[in-house]
Amino acid sequence: MVQRPQSTEPFGDRDEPSTEDLLTGEAVALDVRPANLILRGAGTAIDIAAYGILFLLVIFSAFTLLGGSPDAALAQAVVIASVVFSIVIAPMVVETATHGRSLGKLAIGARIVRMDGGAISLRHAFIRSLTGILEIYLTLGGLAATVGLLNARSQRMGDLLAGTYSQHERVPVYAPPVVGVPLPLLPWSQTVDVARLPDALARRVAQFLQQSAKLTPTTRERLAVSLAAEVAPFVSPRADAPAEAFLVGVAAVRRDREYAALLLEKERLDRLSPVLHGLPHDFPNR
Repeated sequence: MVQRPQSTEPFGDRDEPSTEDLLTGEAVALDVRPANLILRGAGTAIDIAAYGILFLLVIFSAFTLLGGSPDAALAQAVVIASVVFSIVIAPMVVETATHGRSLGKLAIGARIVRMDGGAISLRHAFIRSLTGILEIYLTLGGLAATVGLLNARSQRMGDLLAGTYSQHERVPVYAPPVVGVPLPLLPWSQTVDVARLPDALARRVAQFLQQSAKLTPTTRERLAVSLAAEVAPFVSPRADAPAEAFLVGVAAVRRDREYAALLLEKERLDRLSPVLHGLPHDFPNR
């Protein structure tokens, strides 16, 4: 679950949260993704296979304890009890104990949560398991798939009745793009001194560059000019370039030089490693 970056500007300069967004108590929109219908179908198939194996094990154990060949009424009661245990009680206990997980959901990276994003309770798991008899087992998943196609979060009937949905937790890792020094500033970047730039100000510049695409043109230019005026006293010489290009150049030069310094430090430590971690005179094997 990833928190969306917030702009420092009022709501007029960015998109307002939609009705599908999950909001915290501070009205911060959280970027959560419901599992789509294909993933939910794959997870359900794995769960059905697992609970089917559990059903066979329970039946085998019950008939073994009863002596192998009980009368017809007792055998029917054992089968019904095994079905209820395997497709109602077991899924309910598993989802409650694991806070919305199961073998299939673990495989697809999903979790059943409440509509507000909280963990489900025994009541939610019971409603989902009981409804699953009709929409998954009696209709071979057709009813669950039909209902899931008709809502934005791919909720089946049990989710709608229990107030839950399947949240996909394997969000892709966002790799921010690495921006280099603008071409007109390449000669300037070879001799510029940015070592005196304070870390706090450098972090503000990096935050602005990350969020600049979400700002309106007027706000973007105004913040760039303001930040460039703060950065200029710590940069020598000052580049003759637009404010945002100047900030991009300063951030890129500082990043590249710090990375080169870290590589040099690592190289020195690697050379010293045999001396720092070696034992004198092949001790104790001498």
